[in-house]
Amino acid sequence: MQRYILTGNENPRLKLTQGDVRPPEKGEVAVDLRAASLNYRDLVIARNFKDVVPLSDGAGIVSAVGEGVDGWKVGDRVVIGFMPGWVEGPITPAKKATSLGGQTMDGVLTERIVVPSNSIVRIPDTMTFEEAATLPCAGVTAFSALFERRPLQPGETVLLLGTGGVSIFALQLAKLAGARVIITSSSDEKLERARALGADGMINYRHTPAWEDEVLRLTDGVGADLAVDVAGPATLSQTLKATRFDGRISLMGVLTGFDGHIDTGAILEKRITLQGIYVGPVATLAALVRTGIKPQVDQVFPFAEAEAAYNALRDAGHFGKLVVNIG
Repeated sequence: MQRYILTGNENPRLKLTQGDVRPPEKGEVAVDLRAASLNYRDLVIARNFKDVVPLSDGAGIVSAVGEGVDGWKVGDRVVIGFMPGWVEGPITPAKKATSLGGQTMDGVLTERIVVPSNSIVRIPDTMTFEEAATLPCAGVTAFSALFERRPLQPGETVLLLGTGGVSIFALQLAKLAGARVIITSSSDEKLERARALGADGMINYRHTPAWEDEVLRLTDGVGADLAVDVAGPATLSQTLKATRFDGRISLMGVLTGFDGHIDTGAILEKRITLQGIYVGPVATLAALVRTGIKPQVDQVFPFAEAEAAYNALRDAGHFGKLVVNIG
């Protein structure tokens, strides 16, 4: 089978190679990949590791079934969990270590992968492989950010930063839940696309650098009930200001790195709940599929042009998700 591995270089990041195909063992299935999507994490992985198959998010067709597997057959259309070892329950170091496309586990930028049979979720006939491939990381992260521990309620206000994969999934899910959404972007064109998906308030942060004040204005001085911060240290203090007393923030982004000043006083004084999000289990992926969400795919690249997909991700001009077609 053909597969890409990381080179450890910035350009090219990828090298197309031939890999061995092993049959599934007891409790496993083989999946012939049809599509894989990219996440910001993949840029970080490419800068730090080599000789591993990248990308965590893939969908395809079951092509072989191992001994003792019930409920799956050859030909089933499926999407694979971000961490095949995290099926349900709380996360643990052992479950985290099964993340695909990272330091310890090969990913899905390949024609075939073998995974545990309980790590896959059936996708409906109405969902394309390209759409399904966007779900495991960005979609599940958005679902976890909105509904884990203290679920979003109808009528609440959600603040979303940017128009990348997680934020657009969160916009769609929040509207399905009956919430009001305020979203930021550096592009008026992207804000108009967000409006078409149901966004109630739009802020161009290039035109309005103090966007937290605009969030307060749009909420009559109260602030958002829930904020989804995908950027990290460079935005978190502003997000804290834009969040109401007794509000909550789901933090999962490292777009601005890991280090920086955080206004801890605001967390204490406003009694804000700050929750770290690291994707979610296969059970959450299944719940996400059941919502009937229509993922926003910005661009699809042929398998032979996977490097171009990385370049597009780095340039950050996309709205929603970037996908590589496989097979």
